[in-house]
Amino acid sequence: MRPVYVLGVGAHPWGKFADKPQLQLALDAMGLALADAGLHWDQLQALVAASSRFEGGMGWGLHANEIVQAVAETGIPVSNVGGGCAAGGIAVHSAFSMIASGQCEIAGAVGAERMPKGFIPRPPGMPDDITDTDYLRWIAMGATNPAYWALETRRRMHDHGTSSRTLAQASVLMHQHAMANPLARYRKTCTVEDVLASPMVSDPLHLLEICAVSDGAAALVLGSRDQALRRGGPLIEVAGCAIATGQFGDPAVRVPTVSMTTGLDTPHTSEVVGAARAACAMAGVGPKDVDVLELADNTAWHVLAWPELLGFFEPGQSDWMLQQGQLTLGGQLPINPSGGFLSFGEATTAQGLLQVCELAWQLRGQAQGRQVSGARVGMSAVLGLGANGASVVLKA
Repeated sequence: MRPVYVLGVGAHPWGKFADKPQLQLALDAMGLALADAGLHWDQLQALVAASSRFEGGMGWGLHANEIVQAVAETGIPVSNVGGGCAAGGIAVHSAFSMIASGQCEIAGAVGAERMPKGFIPRPPGMPDDITDTDYLRWIAMGATNPAYWALETRRRMHDHGTSSRTLAQASVLMHQHAMANPLARYRKTCTVEDVLASPMVSDPLHLLEICAVSDGAAALVLGSRDQALRRGGPLIEVAGCAIATGQFGDPAVRVPTVSMTTGLDTPHTSEVVGAARAACAMAGVGPKDVDVLELADNTAWHVLAWPELLGFFEPGQSDWMLQQGQLTLGGQLPINPSGGFLSFGEATTAQGLLQVCELAWQLRGQAQGRQVSGARVGMSAVLGLGANGASVVLKA
């Protein structure tokens, strides 16, 4: 494979945009990424779209064909990828593979989502079938996503003594980081007391410890080394890029299953751990080399648990690292300087792309107000429905 570089990145602000179609969100984000790369639509040689399950044209949600038909019908190859909340990361992987294999010189990846309000619903049109685990999860058990996350949180509290105040502190940190990010939906700081006073959603998780659902879009343009050199500026290499699925025996509580078989030797959240390990191996880096980590913090639990699962800390160590200020700017491992999902809200298929955009801004030194000083290696990690995981390692 040949080296692949980030040519341009762009993102639409996160929020709720009832009067703005999903297609327009995607066009705005992709237009920003192309402008950042100094390119026009007709110079794009391939496009991958992270396909939405909630909304979009042509009957399949957001579709790359719909995007190119709206702006530049030049006959380029397009593809549409699924993967739930990991679809954005999978789109990056697909575009990366097209450049690395020599199929094209310039490829784009885009994701855009307009989320329904409230809890993420069952897919529309699904029958009420008692043999369907998703039906059982929703109707018989009432187990929406927060219930699964609460189970994991309660287990951590049992195993490692994590306190309610430590969980709240993790949420406070994410909101502090977001204050300097104009793209974030929630940019107001909060205190531990504010978090603990917010409504209890699924014990022990409060409202401010769980990500909302939002509308948003993000995109990037990748290219060969020759294309990167033509544009000048700092070279940002996609040094590692991998996707993975879950392994049998994974003890993670996973939607939409009701129960699972666990194995002592299988890593927790194995789809993400597998992708992260593969991306790091491709990049030739280890946890000690990573300067900034963008992870999928659907809850405060994820902020603490995932750095341990990914090999950055020992089990239970994240609590101490948080309390010592080691997870913020200037610390040993700044986590989600963007503000993360807790500050953006989740626009499912766009999240994995937004993570890579943030890493690119960090490595370029363009993350004003939230910059990780001297960042040279950045890593993302994202999880999606159906045991999908994706991870990207960027190097400056």
